[in-house]
Amino acid sequence: MARMTWIFSPEPVDTPDAAALRRDYYDDVASRYWRRPATEAEIDEGLAGDGVELLTPPTGQFLVGRYDGKAAGCGGVLLLDSERAELTRVFLRHAFRGLGGAGTLLAALEDEARALGARRMVLNTRLDLVEARALYTRHGYAEIPAYCTGPYMDIWYGKDL
Repeated sequence: MARMTWIFSPEPVDTPDAAALRRDYYDDVASRYWRRPATEAEIDEGLAGDGVELLTPPTGQFLVGRYDGKAAGCGGVLLLDSERAELTRVFLRHAFRGLGGAGTLLAALEDEARALGARRMVLNTRLDLVEARALYTRHGYAEIPAYCTGPYMDIWYGKDL
């Protein structure tokens, strides 16, 4: 039997696979926050004007991950300044979790940040996203003081690249 593999590669945010993954990401985090399923209208509103157009060089990068050829995950990096990049929209579809993709995605995003000139990666997340927080700390991210503010930010992490 052939071994299934992960492939992460840059992709415009508006391709069908990237757009579907971004919708799934927003649906997942919003539904968990609201403790009810997000509606299509709420997902549309959440994605409108979210700054995703900056996730392309020279200001950032967006990756789509495929497992055995199927669109399975995504993530982005956004340059904040000449030294720091922000990790954003890190997501694996539930059916693909536990298959080694999360760590591979983080490593690929860190490589993209380095290629853009960043020497440090930062991120913000919510306390209820326990799986994400465990992933980040498992891969060397440590809690840092807040570098930004917003309604869905409870904890901040950083890592030297």
